[in-house]
Amino acid sequence: MNLLVYKTLDELNKDLADYIIKIAEMSIEEDDKFDFVLTGGSSPKALYQYLATECQHRIDWGKVYFFFGDERNVASTDENYNGLMAKKTLLDPLNIKEDHIFYVNTSLAPEDAAADYKKALDKHFKNQEINFDLVLLGMGDDAHTASIFPGTDLVENNKATVAAVYVEKLNTHRISLTAPLINQADHVAFLVFGENKAEAIKHVIGDEEKDFSKYPSQLINPVDGKLTWFTDEATTSLLT
Repeated sequence: MNLLVYKTLDELNKDLADYIIKIAEMSIEEDDKFDFVLTGGSSPKALYQYLATECQHRIDWGKVYFFFGDERNVASTDENYNGLMAKKTLLDPLNIKEDHIFYVNTSLAPEDAAADYKKALDKHFKNQEINFDLVLLGMGDDAHTASIFPGTDLVENNKATVAAVYVEKLNTHRISLTAPLINQADHVAFLVFGENKAEAIKHVIGDEEKDFSKYPSQLINPVDGKLTWFTDEATTSLLT
């Protein structure tokens, strides 16, 4: 694990963008494509805008395939739909072709949406192991990542798949990659900033004894890949 700590969010986003571009360049050189899993929520918005502007000519974006680590069970036109934020800030500005974007079909029931997404991943990876080049993740102040929330069924899911989950505290369903599927990636990067994440990251990174049900982000540990945390000083203030 590599922990990077930045003074400002601008510095963090610039370095993370450079990291993404470097992996993209390597992947395109080796496989003529770059399989990139996006994270949702509001945290990556500035990063996506930076990639779409300052980095628009640095790689061949036509060889990038975009996926989503999780999705909220709302319509694709809803402002809370992760795909919509990415579409507005990153995908449309870069003129990414529709067949290079793997949205979650939330017009289906959650279980069906999860199965449909897994089917699309299997087709893209030619029914071989699903091995993303890079998975970008966020983390909530409750230590959840993707939609693997504390105390939910996804914590115990040991299959490399896509699953639906009911999150009781939010009274809603989500669709998410499981931890074993994320852990098959070549690279996994957490984007985590803000004082409100300090308590969570203290346990996720600092605890020797793991409690996955309480701190699900502890589940993320790539089998043969590399894990990097991009954080700020406020987030890591409780780490020793």
